[in-house]
Amino acid sequence: MEVIMKSLPYLFDGLQVTLKVFVIAIIIGFFLGLIVALLRLSPFFILRWIAKFFVDAIRGTPILVQLFFIYFGLNTLEFISLDRMNAGILTIAINAGAYYAEIMRAGIQSIDRGQDEAARSLGLTNVQSMKFVILPQAFRRMLPTFTNQAIISLKDTSLLSVIGIADLTQRGQVQIAATFKAFEIWIVVGVLYFIIIYLLSLLSSFLERRFKLS
Repeated sequence: MEVIMKSLPYLFDGLQVTLKVFVIAIIIGFFLGLIVALLRLSPFFILRWIAKFFVDAIRGTPILVQLFFIYFGLNTLEFISLDRMNAGILTIAINAGAYYAEIMRAGIQSIDRGQDEAARSLGLTNVQSMKFVILPQAFRRMLPTFTNQAIISLKDTSLLSVIGIADLTQRGQVQIAATFKAFEIWIVVGVLYFIIIYLLSLLSSFLERRFKLS
């Protein structure tokens, strides 16, 4: 118990890093996914092809390979210099963005075409119809899947320890090396991850109930 109490402040610092990476990456990934989803629904073949290639490439490769490519691979180019934190955020964001793109594409396509036709008959443009009619309805349907992907992305942040980011997992490894108390430390690390993921699930349930009532 004494080891756990002494380790908690150090692990909490790592948890802050984990949450920082997660929040920034999810925000970037969300907007990236929205752009890619709209490109996949574009009437132009080349834009659809580029978006599909991006999604297939990211979903078809392990995130650890993507992390190594971004941090070790891209940094070999003279005009690119990414530190560990930015490389980690970029990796999580790109990976989440590819999955969000498919979630959004499916959500948008699930809305009846009559909704768009009705909006157009009222004088709305394609952009206005998508912004004010289609997307608000689609987002309600996509919310549970959004949360699931966010939880997956949060878990994926644990892989960033391999490039030296001092997140929760990496700090746990350091504490184990210092105390030789692997059992106790990993329990604490697991509990901290569980608490954050459980809070995300509660937030998702709250938002789902609120949207259903509105």
